[in-house]
Amino acid sequence: MSRNLLILLSDEHNKRMLGVSGHSHVKTPNLDRLAKNGTFFENAYCNSPICVPSRAILATGRYNAEIGYWDNADPYDGKIPSWGHRAVQGNCDAVSIGKLHFLDDQAPTGFSEQINPLNVVDGVGDLLGLIREELPVRKGAANYSKDVGSGETTYSNYDKQITKDASDWILNRKCTDKPWVLFVSYVCPHFPLIAPEEFYNMYPEDEVPWPLLYEEDQRSQHPYYIAMRKCMNYDDYFDEEKVRKATSAYFGLCTFLDNNIGKVLASLKQSDFADNTNIIYTSDHGDALGMRGMWAKSTMFEESAGVPMIITGPDIPKSKKVKTPVSLVDIFPTVIDSLGITQNVEDDNLPGKSLIKIANDNDDYERIVLSEYHAAASPVGAFMLRKGKFKYVYFAEGYPAQLFNLENDQYEENDLSKDKKYEDIIKEFYNELLKICDPEKVNKRAKSEQLEKIEKNGGVEKIISRGDFGYSPAPGQKKEFD
Repeated sequence: MSRNLLILLSDEHNKRMLGVSGHSHVKTPNLDRLAKNGTFFENAYCNSPICVPSRAILATGRYNAEIGYWDNADPYDGKIPSWGHRAVQGNCDAVSIGKLHFLDDQAPTGFSEQINPLNVVDGVGDLLGLIREELPVRKGAANYSKDVGSGETTYSNYDKQITKDASDWILNRKCTDKPWVLFVSYVCPHFPLIAPEEFYNMYPEDEVPWPLLYEEDQRSQHPYYIAMRKCMNYDDYFDEEKVRKATSAYFGLCTFLDNNIGKVLASLKQSDFADNTNIIYTSDHGDALGMRGMWAKSTMFEESAGVPMIITGPDIPKSKKVKTPVSLVDIFPTVIDSLGITQNVEDDNLPGKSLIKIANDNDDYERIVLSEYHAAASPVGAFMLRKGKFKYVYFAEGYPAQLFNLENDQYEENDLSKDKKYEDIIKEFYNELLKICDPEKVNKRAKSEQLEKIEKNGGVEKIISRGDFGYSPAPGQKKEFD
């Protein structure tokens, strides 16, 4: 039976930092209730741990390796069909409210209506992230530690407006109108790590846990992550006080997000659509929050590549936890499935599967999901496969691979790739990756297209002099470069 679909997307929500995941401090009662009334996916991932590529993949249901959209200067432009296009073709409405991080407001990205969207800066985004041969030190990294604490920001105010717009849209919608998919996209808990005082005060600085694996001798010594920490050198500007303020703020932003989501869900419950709407909650990627001495996203570790994922609705199992690996490419077929529209033959080779079907099936722990990264601070392309208890990471250009057993090593402290006992498993994973793409060819293509874009925008020196704007300004906010 066809159902309307409400997609709730956050930005940069660490998969461990909500109540249903068992976090010791973070309070997310509305998301916990959503999971209790539906299905929680324990092994969910983004397909590229940075905003713009992740959102392009979410829209199209296709991997970077196929479609490009490599980095935060390569925004989705509508040239490849999105689930929004398919919904409209199926005589349904596809409406967005809030952050898109697409090319601009005029790009044909598939939505029948866009309400208060946030897109990339000047239609070009973060040009500095294109530079990958000699990674530049991001000057804006110093601001990350400055902007920590309590208070209101343009982002928190924007999220409040998104909540109002979403609630109004749901309550004003008539049941005689077309079937719909509503995409409500928040910016929190994305940095700046400043939480509204009410929520910040829920997490006293002297009571929040210290970041895991934060000490120097606990940090990854893999050459890829050494290079990344030197480029995005956020932690150079942190001391104990700022670490604690940042942690309190991030926890507060998670609860602030949950509070906003609760208001939208309350409006849905009051509406004519309460009994005929499926709901998805997820995020575009995670956030390290100091773990391993790293901040923000961009890594293949669980805290960055992993995302929370919940689905609920009339035909969804309640209080179920699913071990099947899933990812954001599964959103596209879920939209088609929920709305009950005919699948376009052009979409027959999509890698995703409906989350509705996965929730109702037995666990398929051996299902493979892919995440890849070709963006800011990465010296080479990184490709992650999750299958069963193992996570495999392939790095291009001869960087050593990694293998982790997540059942025995949930924080990925013990790289098994040098242990001869796992040689066959590593070979199997590499062959599985080749079935999806040739990682070396994809790496070369990404870098070549990024070099073309560098030249188009005046060259390396001009881009470096343009500077770093840290994060995309909210609608009406003036951009500032460092």
